[in-house]
Amino acid sequence: MSSPEVTSFTELALAAPVQKAIEAVGYEQPSPIQAASIPHLLNGDDLLGVAQTGTGKTAAFALPLLSKIELKSKTPQVLVLAPTRELAIQVAEAFQTYASKMKGFHVLPIYGGQDMSGQLRQLKRGVHVVVGTPGRVMDHLRRKTLDLSGLKSLVLDEADEMLRMGFIDDVEWILEHTPSERQVALFSATMPKPIRKVADRYLKNPKEVRIASDTSTAPHIEQFYLMVGGFERKLDAITRILEAQDFDAMIIFVRTKTATAELAEKLEARGYSASALNGDMNQALRERTINRLKKNQLDIIVATDVAARGIDVQRVSHVLNFDIPYDSEAYVHRIGRTGRAGRSGKAILFVAPREKRLLHTIEKATRQAITPMELPSGSEVSNKRIQQFKQLLTDTMEGQNLDFFNNVLAEYSTEHNRSAEEIASALAYLLQKERPLQVKDAPRKKKRDDSPRGGNREDSPRKKKRDDSPRGENREDSSRKKKRDDSPREDSSRGKKPRDHKENTDKPFDSKPTKHGKKTDVPMSCYRLEVGRNDDVKPGDIVGAIANEAGIDSHHIGHIKLHDDHTTVDLPAGMPEELMQHLQNVRVCNRPLKIKPNGKATPPLKAKNKKLKKAKPSAKSTGDTEGSKAKKARKRKAN
Repeated sequence: MSSPEVTSFTELALAAPVQKAIEAVGYEQPSPIQAASIPHLLNGDDLLGVAQTGTGKTAAFALPLLSKIELKSKTPQVLVLAPTRELAIQVAEAFQTYASKMKGFHVLPIYGGQDMSGQLRQLKRGVHVVVGTPGRVMDHLRRKTLDLSGLKSLVLDEADEMLRMGFIDDVEWILEHTPSERQVALFSATMPKPIRKVADRYLKNPKEVRIASDTSTAPHIEQFYLMVGGFERKLDAITRILEAQDFDAMIIFVRTKTATAELAEKLEARGYSASALNGDMNQALRERTINRLKKNQLDIIVATDVAARGIDVQRVSHVLNFDIPYDSEAYVHRIGRTGRAGRSGKAILFVAPREKRLLHTIEKATRQAITPMELPSGSEVSNKRIQQFKQLLTDTMEGQNLDFFNNVLAEYSTEHNRSAEEIASALAYLLQKERPLQVKDAPRKKKRDDSPRGGNREDSPRKKKRDDSPRGENREDSSRKKKRDDSPREDSSRGKKPRDHKENTDKPFDSKPTKHGKKTDVPMSCYRLEVGRNDDVKPGDIVGAIANEAGIDSHHIGHIKLHDDHTTVDLPAGMPEELMQHLQNVRVCNRPLKIKPNGKATPPLKAKNKKLKKAKPSAKSTGDTEGSKAKKARKRKAN
């Protein structure tokens, strides 16, 4: 059962490196499933865990099993079976995060559709934890490339989902090919008869943990999400939301204690009354901060989940999830800080492109769709600033004695022959110089999948570009492979002149890629990315990831060539090492880019225009042509 008395991870007997990793991540208090499961798994017991998706199950089994890993042994000691490759990747990443202080630790996700040779190399090199889908794990066991002789623990994650997908027979086959003396942990949101049968057959005297999940959201809380990633872009998005929307008080949720202080400082620097609230604050300081919020002395609190528990301030009109929670129950608790006492409230969730699965998990658990929102436009922000400016003028004229300033300005008007309106305009400019009343948006064209969830794709740039291509007339006969090859970048490489773009691609908040292909004089180099057609990647995915994560304008992203297992792309030459390191782990279609140089620098895109080449033939080529003509003439004369 759950252990409410456990208030800190330090109370659990986790290994020291795992504790250090938890502190670095900023986790403060274990969730109910974690508090109940970790002691049993540390003790070596088999475990049957019944809890909804999104309650923190991954940490519940990863933390204790990592605490028992022997780093010197290079054969797999933990095997986790997951129903989908997306979940396998997510669980593997969690293991890597929690093992960040364990030198020499290796985890390997294995799943179908991934290059087998890479998996074989890593298995041969040695791994401590394998996370895989049943089908690919069976492939390796049949090939005898996965050695489970040293296996200590086996985890069945989302067992009911594996049953629904028809994997339960595969799971039993794998269980029969594992050592008899191993620990088994089975987690499932429900307990249908086939899952209970597997538990009864393969688990030995299991400890059972059941966690009731509170995933009901108040009907009077409006919920929205915005696709935006990266700290700076999120900060800019928050600033625009705060300017455009009327709010009384707001709680902004982040994952770590460090982020509370950093974000609060950034917001204060932008003129907002904000303060951090985290577990490092003593009770007196915590209460003083909350009282300031109640008394209108503070408008924004930046908090972690644990620090915000118990906050009951009626004037909180907005909750903003700066970092999406890993736990759907935590999401429900977060947004419950608004809409108190029957009042209406708004909850906004920031979702990075790679976090879409977490968004779907929250929607599934709460049985409620979250509405996509557009970032407030420049005109909306301008109108808000103008209203505030006018109100400031009214308040000043009504509350201050302005006789002295009237006389000064009257003298100035007479001396310089300036009207009162001109003088007022100059003063307004000086007053608003740091915060202009006019906020302009970068011009934008409607792009494919403009709403993060899809929508009408009839007007998408990708479709228009295909239809404008020379192959467009025979679109009915085009194959799937042909569509992939008809990307805008590849068309331009075949000599088709890229269409002129008038949009400014510096739009900071949109996670979707703009069309690329603008001429540029920037020297380019070719880079290789370890993601390709086999991963269902498209050129737009590459552009979006690089533009968003690296801050490179999309018109500086050159020719993109898709291959089955990799992609080549032209990018500005001489990119900083820090940027290259950052792009290594940026994921596209759940695959890290692992970017690296792919050869010599290529000329600027402008030099690729075939019309320019034809317009100015080189002297060498001209000479060759002239010589050829003279040679033919001499031959005719000789005949």
